[in-house]
Amino acid sequence: MKKLAFTLALGLASTGMALAQGLTDMDADGSGMLSLEELQSAYPDLTEEGFAGIDANADGSVDEAELTAATEAGTLMSGG
Repeated sequence: MKKLAFTLALGLASTGMALAQGLTDMDADGSGMLSLEELQSAYPDLTEEGFAGIDANADGSVDEAELTAATEAGTLMSGG
């Protein structure tokens, strides 16, 4: 049981690190936030409507928490 818990914790930690690196990689202007255009560079099929759904606080950009939530919900998947 301990091995399973460790494996799950390690997997979740790895996912978080990958998402954080992903945000950094996509953040072309270094703002710490992602614009529609920056997200579309990784997810070309992302529409303005889709972006608005990801931008939970409607501030016009996606932060790390919003990116994580969208990825975990399956809103953003590899390949766009």
